[in-house]
Amino acid sequence: MLDIPGEEEYGGRGVSYCATCDGFFFQDQRLVVVGGGDAALEEGIFLTKYASEVYIVHRRDQLRASQIMQERAFKNDKIKFIWDTVVEEINGDAEKVTGATLKNVKTGETQLFPIDGVFIFIGHIPNTELFTDVINMNEQGYIIVDEMQRTNVNGVYAAGDVHDDVFRQAITAAGTGAAAAIAAEKFIAEFENRAYPGN
Repeated sequence: MLDIPGEEEYGGRGVSYCATCDGFFFQDQRLVVVGGGDAALEEGIFLTKYASEVYIVHRRDQLRASQIMQERAFKNDKIKFIWDTVVEEINGDAEKVTGATLKNVKTGETQLFPIDGVFIFIGHIPNTELFTDVINMNEQGYIIVDEMQRTNVNGVYAAGDVHDDVFRQAITAAGTGAAAAIAAEKFIAEFENRAYPGN
């Protein structure tokens, strides 16, 4: 989340965090994608299937995304870049998004940019600091799990955005959550030396 005016108000009415979920609803419309990493570019490229124009708004003058993702985005005629810029406010007509207030971080200049939707893909930081010294994590702080959602600590399971550094979607979080719950239930049954349904 950007935590800016209009973001919460227009959630589901032009503000989205999932291009594959909502892109279809923006046929032939102008969209802003906020971010400069792989997720922003991947989702921006996906949105070009539907949108007439996709503007990648990034607060720096270069992207953090992988080289291959950058090449794909730069080659796409529907994608344009707005550098050194942040979204300060999402504007609308009380029903839907009609624009975004953009601010150049170098000049301080602001402009009202007319668009139909804002897709937000800024860096995701997993909320896992509490477990840093106990549970194994990758370099980005995502918890490492096996195919049963088990961590390196016996009886501790992880699911959703604390371990998923690729998809970060509600549907995948729900799936890994269900898998972790089933595995944990089985672990508890074995620990208590009782039968587990299905065994």
